[in-house]
Amino acid sequence: MKMNALVMSRNAGSLKVLVGAFAELGMEYRVLLSASEAIETLNTSQHSALLVDFEVPRVLEVVKTARALSAGGRPLLFALIGKRQATIAAFQVGANFVLHKPLDLPQVLHCFRLANELLEHPRPEPPAHEIETLAYFELPQGTVSALVYALTGDGLSVRAGEPLIPQRGVAFRLLLPGTTQVVRGTGDFVWSDKYGRGGLFIRHMPTGCRRDLTFWMNWQRVKRLGLIRNFSGSRRNRLQALAPRLH
Repeated sequence: MKMNALVMSRNAGSLKVLVGAFAELGMEYRVLLSASEAIETLNTSQHSALLVDFEVPRVLEVVKTARALSAGGRPLLFALIGKRQATIAAFQVGANFVLHKPLDLPQVLHCFRLANELLEHPRPEPPAHEIETLAYFELPQGTVSALVYALTGDGLSVRAGEPLIPQRGVAFRLLLPGTTQVVRGTGDFVWSDKYGRGGLFIRHMPTGCRRDLTFWMNWQRVKRLGLIRNFSGSRRNRLQALAPRLH
């Protein structure tokens, strides 16, 4: 089931990006400009996602209204925040995801896809292909390690021993599972919870690290699907020659 979204924002740039994301994912949406409209709509119709710009007046009243809805009718909350708003404050009032302005289409799409998965599988499930490696994040309190349990080209989902402090521009490094390759980059936390779980959207990664990550992902797919046995000649030899880097 795809999300249907209620949006409260007056920012033309943000709305342009959001509408583009809605169109790409085939999502239904409704845009409102004021808190009073949003509160009335929340009380009279059901939406699976609520996106609120924290620079719109009375935004906390809208958030409070959404949080007060019954569990079955409570939407996932996306906070659109600018430089003057603190990421951690958005999570403290109940945001499930944070989108940083000016909005970035790849980050928005990444968050929407994660949210769709959450709606389809509300109970945490182990990933289809579990991985075991540690990531290290450079946070204000120092270097924090966390177990990576999902890794894609867009980001990583992790579990730490204590709640992570969400913020932007976080430097990280991790060892690609089953390899000796360390990849580094910077990213933004787009979700976090009180159990120490969090999701980081990769904002930047050096070219060499991006190449290693892409190769690792492709190799995992080859192994998972047993595709290498279907290759012949030079292509199989090339894959098998490259594979030692990943063991």
